Amino acid sequence: MVIVFALVALLVLSVVVVGNWWMWRRLFRDTTRAPGLVRRAGVVVIAGGWALTIGGLVAERTGAPFWLQQVLAWPGFLWLALAMYLMLGVLAGELVRPLLRRWLERRARAGEAVPVPEPEPEPVPVAAAGPADPPPPSATDTPADSATPPGGPLATPTRRLFVSRVIAGTAAAAAVGTVGYGTYGVLRGPKVKRVTVPLAKLPRAAHGYRIAVVSDVHLGPVLGRGFAQKVVDTINGTQPDLIAVVGDLVDGSVKDLGPAAAPLAGLRARHGAYFVTGNHEYFSGAEQWVEEVRRLGLRPLENARTELPHFDLAGVNDIAGESEGQGPDFARALGDRDRARACVLLAHQPVQIHDAVDHGVDLQLSGHTHGGQLWPGNLVAGLANPTLVGLERYGDTQLYVSRGAGAWGPPTRVGAESDITVIELASRQA
Repeated sequence: MVIVFALVALLVLSVVVVGNWWMWRRLFRDTTRAPGLVRRAGVVVIAGGWALTIGGLVAERTGAPFWLQQVLAWPGFLWLALAMYLMLGVLAGELVRPLLRRWLERRARAGEAVPVPEPEPEPVPVAAAGPADPPPPSATDTPADSATPPGGPLATPTRRLFVSRVIAGTAAAAAVGTVGYGTYGVLRGPKVKRVTVPLAKLPRAAHGYRIAVVSDVHLGPVLGRGFAQKVVDTINGTQPDLIAVVGDLVDGSVKDLGPAAAPLAGLRARHGAYFVTGNHEYFSGAEQWVEEVRRLGLRPLENARTELPHFDLAGVNDIAGESEGQGPDFARALGDRDRARACVLLAHQPVQIHDAVDHGVDLQLSGHTHGGQLWPGNLVAGLANPTLVGLERYGDTQLYVSRGAGAWGPPTRVGAESDITVIELASRQA
C-alpha cells in the first residue's frame, strides 16, 4: 500500500512539475527572443507562487503563528487558483495556436499586412564601422539568403513570436480576470437563495416555516471577523424561524479564530441556531469549537435530537470524527423517535444520506461540496458526492445541499456562487 501511495504521489508530482515547466515555456520563454529578465522573472513568479502555497498549507496544518498563516495564505492560496486557470488557458491556447497560424498564413498569402513584432536591430560594432564599409541593405533589398524560409511565411521568428504573445497575453488576462471576479464574489458575501420543500408529515400549522441553512463558512487566515459579520447580517436579514449551521465553520483553533467567530453571537431566530460539526472542525479542535459555539449561543447537536413544536430536528457528527471516536451515530440521534412526526436532519456531508434514508428522515440538510467551488472542480466533486448542489429525492427522504457561504483555500469561486439558503417548509395539508 505504501509503495502504491508513493508511486501515485510521484506521478502527481511529475505532472505538476512538467505542467508548470510547460506553463513557463508558453508564457515566458516563447514570448521573448532571448534569455533575460522576463524569463528569470517567470521562474521566480511560478516557483515563488508554489512556495507560498505550500507554505500556507503547512502553516495552517501545523498551527504556526497566526500572523504567519495570514501572511502566507493570501498570496499562496490566490496563486493556487491563478495557476490553475493559467494552466487551463495555456491548454486552450494549444488548440487555438494552429488556427491562428493558419489564419495568419492565409492573410500573408493574400498579400494582407499581418501585424508582427518589430525585429530588434542588430548592434554594429564600432571597430567594424568605417568609410570602406558597404552601406547596410535597405528594407527593399531581397538577397537570396533573405528569401522566405522553407517553412513558409510563418516560419519567421517574428511571426512565431506574435502568435505566442497573443495566446499568452489572452491566457494571462483571462486567468487574472476569472480569479479576480471569483474572489470579489466571495469577499462581498453570500447571496440568499430560497427553496420550498414540501414534507408529507408536516402539519398545517408549520406551513411556511423558514430554516436558514449556512455551511462551509471557513473562517481562517483569509476570511475573518468582517466576513463572519456579513454572514450573520445576511442570515438575520432573512428573519428565519431557525438557523442551521451545517459544518466547516472554521479552519483553525479557538485561540486564533475566537475573535473572528465572535459575531455569531448576534444570530437571531425564533427557535434559535443549531450547529453540527464538519470535517474541518476535526482538523481544528472539534471539542473546543463545540464549546465555543455553545458559548456564543448556538446549540450543538452531537448525535442528538430536539423536538420542536411541529417536527423533530436532529444532528449527527461528521464522518471525520470517526478517527477520534466521535463519528456519526444515527441510532443515538434517531433510533427512538416517533416516526409519525416529520424529521429534519443536519449532516455535513451529502454521503450521509443513505443512513438518513434507513432511519426515516424526511429532509437532510448538508454542505461540504462547495458546489465544486472552482470550475471544473464541480466535475470531481460530483463524482464524490451523491448530490453536488440543490434538492434531490432519495426514496421518501429529500436531500438539500448548499454551496456554502465561504471558501476553502483560495477565497475564490468560479461557477459556484456562495449562498445562504432559506428552506421554506410546505405542508401538503395546507
